[in-house]
Amino acid sequence: MKHWRIEQMDWDGFDPSRVNPEVIPLVKAASVVERNGVDYAAYLKNVFADDPDFRQAADRWAHEEVQHGDALGRWAMLADPSWDYMDAFERYRKSYRLDLDVDTSIRGSRTGELIARCMVETGTSSFYTALADATDEPVLKAVCKQIAADEYRHFKLFYDHMHRYLEREKLGVWQRARIALGRVGESEDDELASAYHTTNDAPGQPYDHRRCIAAYMSRALKVYQPRHTNRVTGMILKTIGWTPHGKLHAVIARAFYYLLKFQQKRFARMTVAT
Repeated sequence: MKHWRIEQMDWDGFDPSRVNPEVIPLVKAASVVERNGVDYAAYLKNVFADDPDFRQAADRWAHEEVQHGDALGRWAMLADPSWDYMDAFERYRKSYRLDLDVDTSIRGSRTGELIARCMVETGTSSFYTALADATDEPVLKAVCKQIAADEYRHFKLFYDHMHRYLEREKLGVWQRARIALGRVGESEDDELASAYHTTNDAPGQPYDHRRCIAAYMSRALKVYQPRHTNRVTGMILKTIGWTPHGKLHAVIARAFYYLLKFQQKRFARMTVAT
């Protein structure tokens, strides 16, 4: 059951004077990635083919992800009336496809798959929280807060199932850390770069991964503040099996924040260069 509905949002309260133009490309790209949740659910249901409880949970999760995409797409069309959300999504579907012909996880185990999903939800819940805090446009702020809350619930969903499988598969802390950090590192892969390309580049413009990931990341990382990276670090540590509070957490969170700022500047330089 959904915790909110698109129709409940105050779309008439959209204020174009408060829209930051730098945010529009991010929202466009995020909208098509979110709507692609149906494919991810199909992949997960193949991996967990004999687990009816998880398969049902994956369907509910995908239903909420699609709503996220539709809400973001609707806002983006208000911010840029010349843009067509569904047309952009169809272009994205043609340019980026998951391999659905699988029956085992690419992470090596079901626990590993669920760790990776926890990392994705950690990233999305923190991103939408940061974006909500960064924007002054009231409708986008409200939409992002709702999505961030959903994504945190999704983190808990995958985390709980991870522990169920962890009892059987017995992955150690360092194995879990390797999978978690590996998935975090995949944020620069083709998923986001292709989403940026198909939602923001002019039709016919060639896809350039380096240019597109730099354009996306230079904007996305700019919205993060220390409180956001503090939460991200806590969720990562919790997933790995380390205490998500205390001195170690504080040190890692501070280092992670400065790493993100360094990366943001690096991507900004790449954007200028390309």
